[in-house]
Amino acid sequence: MKRGQSKCQSFTPSEGRNKRHRSATPTHVDRARASSVCRRWNDVFHIPDLWRRFEFELNQPATSYLRSTHPDLIQQIIKRHAQHLEYVSFKPLTSMLFCSILWNSQLVNCTIKTLGLISTARPSFMDVSQSHFVSALTVVFVNSKSLSSIKIDDTLVDDPSLKVLVAINSDTLKLLKMSSCPHVSPAGILCVADQCHSLRELALNCHLLSDELLLVLSSEKHVHLEHLCIDVVSENPGQTQFHAIKKSSWDALIRLSPQVNIVMYFFLYEEEFEPFFREQTPVTHLYFGRAVSKDMLGRIGLNCPCLMELSLTAIGLGECEVTCSGFMEFVKMCGGRLSQLSIMEEVLIPDNTYNIEQIHSEVSKHLGRIWFPDLMPTW
Repeated sequence: MKRGQSKCQSFTPSEGRNKRHRSATPTHVDRARASSVCRRWNDVFHIPDLWRRFEFELNQPATSYLRSTHPDLIQQIIKRHAQHLEYVSFKPLTSMLFCSILWNSQLVNCTIKTLGLISTARPSFMDVSQSHFVSALTVVFVNSKSLSSIKIDDTLVDDPSLKVLVAINSDTLKLLKMSSCPHVSPAGILCVADQCHSLRELALNCHLLSDELLLVLSSEKHVHLEHLCIDVVSENPGQTQFHAIKKSSWDALIRLSPQVNIVMYFFLYEEEFEPFFREQTPVTHLYFGRAVSKDMLGRIGLNCPCLMELSLTAIGLGECEVTCSGFMEFVKMCGGRLSQLSIMEEVLIPDNTYNIEQIHSEVSKHLGRIWFPDLMPTW
């Protein structure tokens, strides 16, 4: 062996390629393997601060290209670091795997502050029995005494489980995101708002929004609300009944929380817009995913004085059409207060007053800045 060389530095060509392409930060599996043969690596691997945040990837190899968290690593985390976990998210392809972790491990010593359940494929959290899911979720609610952030979209959470959450974490909960949770009633979300006075961010479906909820969020004992996100989605046209919110309820919310961002995502058919924006509404950000009529845009321009962002998009080009004149009428009413304005060029319909070339300069003049419509990519 020549001077200056070491056996420890030698490796096969294939190993060399792997080494060159390996990420600078070893994966959890790599670190776990290293910790099993090196005492120093083992000490470092189990430093509590490294286990404050973890994302469980629970996928089926036969149906997903995403790599799952190794089962042995899951068990090791549960056994040695349950008390260290603070920010946890589950991304399961099958919710039975998620429930199994909670049932079998019983995270009785966990100190989770953030919990996120992320559906990587539908129906995911909806394909298990409600009783099993609620039982598993309640384990976390009961044993986590300081939950501050919960994101449980598209799940089977229900009113009783929310009551458990409130009973234990009412003083710490600051963010609740729970759109598309069909088993939660307006009374259930009202209970959360009434008890969790530190709640600063709330995301929910429109059918859970009520005058009573806004008044509770406006009470003097409640902190200033910072973000209110509302999904207005109709999965069964003609069967979903939307209701109007009184102007007095919105006014009460704005008096307590004048800086609140109110975001609304619409995915409705044209005939379902009837209850909205008949009175002044302090919405700040609007996103539309289907056709928007000239009448609807007119109501928005007249009754949304706080609007800062408007996005008009559609799944198909034919689903969202706005005449250039109608669009200009809206821009003139809103003027420079629109900090962002997005619309695809393909959905603008030229008429006798404006064409596509003219709309650019006219909109720019009223906004006080250079503006162009968005273009559909050519690939």
